[in-house]
Amino acid sequence: MKVLFLQYPPCSTCKNAKKWLDSHGIDYDSRNIKEENPSTEELTDWIAKSGIPIKRFFNTSGILYKEKHLKDLLPDMSEKEQIDLLATEGMLVKRPLIIGDDFVITGFKEQEWEKNLLK
Repeated sequence: MKVLFLQYPPCSTCKNAKKWLDSHGIDYDSRNIKEENPSTEELTDWIAKSGIPIKRFFNTSGILYKEKHLKDLLPDMSEKEQIDLLATEGMLVKRPLIIGDDFVITGFKEQEWEKNLLK
């Protein structure tokens, strides 16, 4: 199984996630989320596939999220507007993000990664 691994290389959590992938021999394509942010179409597909709320796709601890006061703005935005916003700037997207054939995981929680990647 090959997965898509979206990361921001300077991010310490992303570095730990990459080490985990490498140490477990997981085959992946890596993509720098800042240089090549996800498209509206990708995000729409991934959010549907993930089964998790769109809010979990936002990097709520990021500087950009706070500067744009998104905590206050998101509740009044439609899902399409939120997805379009995420597609404008990769740094708004929670990372790392891992996409497999039948799953999408936001963030790095080892137990969740083990469950989905070490089948």
